[in-house]
Amino acid sequence: MAEEKNSCGFRTSIGGQALIEGILMRGPEKQAIVVRDQDGNLVEKVEALKMIKDRYPILGMPLIRGTVNFLAAMVSGVRALMYSADFYPEEEASEPSRFEQWLERHLTSKKLESAIVMLAVAMGVGLSVFLFMVLPTFLTGGLLHLFPDFPMWGRNLMEGILKVLIFLGYLIVCSRQKDIYRVFQYHGAEHKTIFCYEAGLPLTVENVRIQPRHHPRCGTSFLFVVIFVSILLSSVVFGIWPITNVWLRTLIHLLLLPLVVGVTYEFNRWVGRHVQDNGLAKILTAPGLWLQNFTTNEPDDSMMECAIRSLELVLPEEKGKDAW
Repeated sequence: MAEEKNSCGFRTSIGGQALIEGILMRGPEKQAIVVRDQDGNLVEKVEALKMIKDRYPILGMPLIRGTVNFLAAMVSGVRALMYSADFYPEEEASEPSRFEQWLERHLTSKKLESAIVMLAVAMGVGLSVFLFMVLPTFLTGGLLHLFPDFPMWGRNLMEGILKVLIFLGYLIVCSRQKDIYRVFQYHGAEHKTIFCYEAGLPLTVENVRIQPRHHPRCGTSFLFVVIFVSILLSSVVFGIWPITNVWLRTLIHLLLLPLVVGVTYEFNRWVGRHVQDNGLAKILTAPGLWLQNFTTNEPDDSMMECAIRSLELVLPEEKGKDAW
């Protein structure tokens, strides 16, 4: 029945993120955080969304909106993670460091939270750039240092292979962390609930349970496509403008990053609309769906209840306003 309903072609723009014992759902008008506290109760937090593109329409244009939305999602995601973590504090809280004490004295709680969020976002983006762009470039440069006449196409190919291998290794390592397993279960619950809603079924645990846990608009698929697009664009650029200096190659990679994210965002929008009725879209999404085996796990009923509630809280009053 779910497959028959999905064939109607309805796709929602609502998306989510797994948290610590909870889920963040983001709709067209508001976002909701639902966390199950240590007593087993669902705690809800709903906020109206303020779109930056409403103030600056140019930021909502194709290719530009991808980077803007990506950064906005990271900021809201880090804030939501911090909120959910407060429900599960460490059992043995250590004494605050001198730096932490200085921050508490000189910054208000709101400013301190904003500073921590910005630092976390910067560290997250920086780590991703280092692992998946800078590191492969330097490793390739080191390997080919003894072979200065190695063809440029071979250098580009080796660099691309290293990017994919590092990304795959990163997902495998993360998936084997015990603390991450439950987060990935909530990730599966988020996907299943959105599939259930897109299928037009009542949002019940029974209907959510039978849905697939791999979704074509998942962040895992997005990151994989970012890497794939970066390989294609850099291969074209370095094919036209051969560069072997690792520092200059790294700089070019960084300059191309906003374009890479923008292209990936538009690709995901197209795929999201056509993955059920377009053979090419199904082929292009297959690798990203397979990678979700590492970042999603089957949820239990309590996790699906949490996902259902978070989705219900962000449904627009006007039916169809969330259409993708």
